[in-house]
Amino acid sequence: MLKLIEELSNAYGISGYEDEITNIVKKHAGDLEVTTDKLFNTYLKNKKKDPSKITIMLDGHLDEVGFMVQFIDEKGLIKFIPIGGWVVESIPAQLVVIKNSQGEYIKGVVSSKPPHFMSEEERKKKLTIEDLSIDVGANSREEVINDFKIEVGNPITPFVNFEYNEKNGTMLGKAFDNRLGTACVIEAMKELSKENLDVNIVGALAVQEEVGLRGAKVTAQRVKPDLAIIIEGSPGDDNFSEEYKIQCGLNRGPQLRYRDNSYITNYKFVDFARKIADKNSIQYQTAVRTSGGTNAGNIHLVEHGIPCLIVGIPVRYVHTHHCYANINDYKNALKLVCEVVRNIDGSTIENW
Repeated sequence: MLKLIEELSNAYGISGYEDEITNIVKKHAGDLEVTTDKLFNTYLKNKKKDPSKITIMLDGHLDEVGFMVQFIDEKGLIKFIPIGGWVVESIPAQLVVIKNSQGEYIKGVVSSKPPHFMSEEERKKKLTIEDLSIDVGANSREEVINDFKIEVGNPITPFVNFEYNEKNGTMLGKAFDNRLGTACVIEAMKELSKENLDVNIVGALAVQEEVGLRGAKVTAQRVKPDLAIIIEGSPGDDNFSEEYKIQCGLNRGPQLRYRDNSYITNYKFVDFARKIADKNSIQYQTAVRTSGGTNAGNIHLVEHGIPCLIVGIPVRYVHTHHCYANINDYKNALKLVCEVVRNIDGSTIENW
């Protein structure tokens, strides 16, 4: 479990460049059939679809937030744009890797003007993405292009190595949004595929979630599920909120979300999942989000409408270079997803 999460977290794959993640999925898929579509979404199946049974799609997204090379200046500094949602103040002084035109990874530092050379007015100014550059240690534009083989359009990813603290089960790494969801889909599919279920299950690992939930629009149209479970790395709020406001705290179980900016959850599906969790003594927490979104935003609008359940694995510092998550929350999310699937058949959703 930890090895899978570590490999997925350390791998580089911003929106539109998820190939490396797909290769890891194939490596760990076991006996599952793995296919991709023209958008590079990845599908996991265990057997031929039984038309007499309803279909549940287990959704996770492959991509992570990152950056892209926009142009290279005469000094060899690389200007870039964000891919996905970033707060500019969290970007400077961090290590990144640029995948060059030959597929090599070039390490660089996100640089800004040193305080020694800033005027008083510059010190007070709010930082913008235009104030930042990436320095790969070159001295000219020609060196970056000819020696480092870096070009406009090359993807840029945070450089972070996964770590695990055995004392309290804390994981430290990048891209937990949503490599934790990706890992959970893989493990749930492998576990459930061994069983004689009353439903068909398909794992759908979507691309380009961080730039508008794009891949999920295709996966939902292709799979045509009756239900979908969206497994996400959800933003943790426990280290800056009052106790009564906490809805996504570490080591408090997965989050079952009622609302965000992309989807108002089918409350019957949430109620069903909560009963399953209570019956199996699975810790969980509920949430009403005033911002953010998941692939449910596009999935629920396909065909005649698809009831979606959002299972969020709490992650502190989502959309930054370094994230914290707890292995117990991951395990409880995996257990809850599997138990929900085991307890559903065609009659379950007749009144949904």
